[in-house]
Amino acid sequence: MSVSGFELPLPSPFDFQQCLKYMARSPIECLYTADSEGVNRLLRVGTSQRLIRLSCRNNNAMQIQLLRGDALAIREQEELARYIRDWFDLDRDLEPFMQLSKGDPFLWPLAESFYGLRVVGIPDLFEALCWAIVGQQVNLTFAYKLKQRLTEQYGEAAEWEGGTYRLFPTPERFANVTIDQLCSLQLTRNKARTIIEVASCMTNGDLRREELLTLPDPESVDKRLTAIKGIGPWTAQYVRMRCLGDQTALPIGDVGLQNAVKQMLGLDRKPTPRELRDLFEQWPGWESYITFYLWRTLY
Repeated sequence: MSVSGFELPLPSPFDFQQCLKYMARSPIECLYTADSEGVNRLLRVGTSQRLIRLSCRNNNAMQIQLLRGDALAIREQEELARYIRDWFDLDRDLEPFMQLSKGDPFLWPLAESFYGLRVVGIPDLFEALCWAIVGQQVNLTFAYKLKQRLTEQYGEAAEWEGGTYRLFPTPERFANVTIDQLCSLQLTRNKARTIIEVASCMTNGDLRREELLTLPDPESVDKRLTAIKGIGPWTAQYVRMRCLGDQTALPIGDVGLQNAVKQMLGLDRKPTPRELRDLFEQWPGWESYITFYLWRTLY
């Protein structure tokens, strides 16, 4: 049995429009195309490339339509559904967060402004790590340019109706790539070295998302990731948040987070790491969502 499309039930609250607004934040995003009604993306499902479109006629169910290629086998549909649930954090119950926010002078404006927004994830570990690495100490626009160059140089692509859709490169693709070759894309030598090291660890099976998800606590994940030269606490926290679905991840050194809190509290300076930790101690278990919503206030 095979299908060319299927539906996924959606949790409440969920607002696809809020997610699409976040996904449309950069005009040079290279891994998907978001418009006012949905998003098109090329994904690797099993050993095949699948170009899909996601849309929501309402916020009760998400429609997944296959745009090109053979119909989906049931196992492919299941793999794709798992990816989408991780991508939009659909297995998360947000009601406790909404209850926590009510009456809170800091949280409620965030929860009200971005009601139904989910942490839009990066389920692929290599993509998540590379995105965090290229984003270290550069502005968001330049980070998108670096991701675009990596993807165009080393990723696969497919054509459909005059458009080009791209896959982020696999770690295996970097087996024979040199630091100088990555530096030619305007990556620093340290970032190039770290990407090659991460690619090697993943190709060898020494680093896997499945393994990280089985570790007993967040500290173990941080220790595992920061053992790789070039990956610091910020990168580890970011990957825990965007790839591993860890709600306690708090990228305390993130400049965007610091600026958003400064703006929200009307401070004349950025909060210190200690002040940020003290602030977030009020809301244990929701650090990632609060961070994600704070980031949205900057756009």
